[in-house]
Amino acid sequence: MTTENKKNDSRMKTAVVVSRKMDKTAVVSIERLVKHPLYQKLLRKRSKFKIHDPKNETKKGDVVLIAETRPISADKHWRLVKILKKSVVIEEAKL
Repeated sequence: MTTENKKNDSRMKTAVVVSRKMDKTAVVSIERLVKHPLYQKLLRKRSKFKIHDPKNETKKGDVVLIAETRPISADKHWRLVKILKKSVVIEEAKL
């Protein structure tokens, strides 16, 4: 493995799509466990990122692989690599 590939591998993350209200953009959330420095309790921390999805192929609840890239807009610095797991959404009946 070359250093170029190794450098790019560290900038890839697995995330869950939480919003699909924009064109070619999805909002994803990454959750991690962090130990409190004084009390040693495990805390859940979340980070939200906007990702570039040019084909609008993600849906809310999908698990995706994202990679860091050049700035695409003011707050979009990540792009969709692939969808790891599709979500199963049960549509509600409108009365």
